[in-house]
This record gives sequence, structure tokens and C-alpha cells, in this order.
Amino acid sequence: MTDARFGLDRTATLGALALDGGGTLAAVEVAYETYGTLAPDASNAILICHALTGDQHVASTHPRTGKPGWWARMVGPGKPIDTDRWCVVASNVIGSCLGSSGPASGDPATGRPYAMAFPVITIRDMVRAQAMLLDHLGIGTLAAVVGGSMGGMQALSWAATFPDRVRACVTLASAARHSAQNIAFHEVGRQAIMADPNWANGNYYDGAAPTAGLAVARMAAHITYLSEAGLTAKFGRKLQARDTKTFGFDADFQVESYLRHQGLAFTDRFDANSYLYITRALDYFDLAEEHGGHLARAFAGSRTRFCLVSFDTDWLYPTSESRGIVHALNAAGAPASFVELKSPFGHDAFLLDSPELDRVMAGFLGAAA
Repeated sequence: MTDARFGLDRTATLGALALDGGGTLAAVEVAYETYGTLAPDASNAILICHALTGDQHVASTHPRTGKPGWWARMVGPGKPIDTDRWCVVASNVIGSCLGSSGPASGDPATGRPYAMAFPVITIRDMVRAQAMLLDHLGIGTLAAVVGGSMGGMQALSWAATFPDRVRACVTLASAARHSAQNIAFHEVGRQAIMADPNWANGNYYDGAAPTAGLAVARMAAHITYLSEAGLTAKFGRKLQARDTKTFGFDADFQVESYLRHQGLAFTDRFDANSYLYITRALDYFDLAEEHGGHLARAFAGSRTRFCLVSFDTDWLYPTSESRGIVHALNAAGAPASFVELKSPFGHDAFLLDSPELDRVMAGFLGAAA
């Protein structure tokens, strides 16, 4: 008999979740998907954690955009995360807008969307909600938790918060805390959203959404995901569909047109309030701070195996951030592997075709059984 808990487009209604900020979500909903078959002893489960604007549609068609899942190249039969071997679980983080509890969800107290009454959440809150989901699925221990960018922060938080539930941890293009520069970029995006007159202090669900502000926020963030060399190679100073400059403020340059397209496309699939909440969760993330100011303490006594991957052109979470985590793991006596890969694509490299990353992933997970 098929277990209805497993498959695509699933939502679990879970219990109450106490939050780091002091509040409580009375009934957490988590939207998720699973790929592959869970072993009878539930020993082959891998949790994939998504980045800021990602979702649970890792290897399935996205219901809003119609595009393939954001990591379809990595997850599937015969792929580096082989669903013939592993049961992959991917959930939408709380605070987001693809089915999990977030500011667009209905507030049981009012029957209307929470909007800005939704409590501020942390990365660790997201991880605790994922742990509740795994309990619901009957998964006690993960063979591995895997994530890139914000997903990598969740993976590290998993290893620190539930060390006995994680046999292996893969962290790609990530960091153990948000830097001042990263916080600054996020604040620009948040201010763009809140300056949009349609934002209406977050109470826009019955009217026009603050799409202009959200598009600008996305444009600013998208620049940080790329590299200068990659932008130059792709766009340079080439003009967009014209032979001469207009001497106006239309998108004369191809890179301008590209960013405008990215911003507008983003508003079709993401909620502005969710962007505020998730960027705030990222800014609050500081794994060392959670453990008395010493990152090594987060991994003290850990039996989890770690694999960290950085990319040489990633200036959002540069290689120095990964090296700092490795040093802390070494100090804690935790087994750790680390590699810096070459890529012209900047931070987004972990999402794009990379045979070297494929080999690292398949090799590390091959020893995770």
C-alpha cells in the first residue's frame, strides 16, 4: 500500500513550534516533496535544504513557472544524489511562500494573512520545523543533510542542533554567519520593498502587491550571486537591441535588461513579506554566537562527517568563510573534507553544471551509507 506521506506536492500539518525570538507558531505547516523510496529501516534519507528564494521543488516541475526543479541536474536516478539509492526529502522553509507557514498564511486568530504579525524566525527555527517533518515521516537519522548558500547554513545548523540525527553534512558556497556586507545588501532590498507604496506595512494581500520594490530587491541580490568576470563575459558593455545609446534611462545595456527581467520574473513566484522575513533570518544567523562565541563548540563531540565546498569567484560567501568553518571543525575533532572549485559563475556556481562538484558530491555521499 502506498504511503501518502511520500511523493510530490505534500503538506504536513505539524504541532506547535517555539521560536528563538520568544514567540510560538501554534500549528506549523510544512510543504515538501520526496524522491526515491525510504528504506524499511529509514536509513537512506537525505534532506536537501534550499537557498533564500528556493523551494521544495528540487527535481520536479515548478508549479508557478513551469521550469524544471532548481537542482534537477543534481537529484534523480543515476545522478550525483541518486534517487535509486537515496530517499530525498526537500521542504519549503517556514517563513517562505510556497506552502509552508509564512506571512501569507492564514492567522488562526484572525482568519486573515499574518502579514507582519508573523513572528520573526531564525535559521535554527527552520531546522526545528524540518526535524518535526522528519518525525512525521518516520525518519530518525539522516544519512546526510545537503545545502547550498542559505541551505548550507541550515545544514550546519542541523549538525549543531541535532548532532545525533545527522551522519553526514554537505555545505556548499555558504558560511557560519552573515557578514556586515551581506546584511547591508539585504537591508537595501528590504528598504526597496518597504518604500513601495503598495507594501502598505505588509497588508497588501487584498490589493496590489509591492512588485516594484520586490523587483529592485531581487535585482540587487542577483548581482551578488554573480561574478564580475561572469558578467563581463556574458554582457560586457553590449547594448540591448539597438546600435546606439538612447541618451535616456531605458535599458540601453544588456546587463540592465537582464536584471530588470530577473526582478520582474521573481515577483511572479515570491511574496515580498517572505523576502523580508527570510533575509532577516539570514542576517541573524551566527552559529558561533549560538554557542558562546566559539564556532568549534557548535561541533564539539560531533560524529557527523562534513564536506565543505567553496567556489573561487564567490564573493558573497568567499572561500575564507568555508576555511573558517573547517578550522572550527578541526578544533572540535570532527572529520571534515574541503575543496575550493574553480568556476566563472560566482555564488550561483553550486546551482549550475559543474562536473567537479558532481564528482565531489557522488564520492562523499557514496561513503555516507
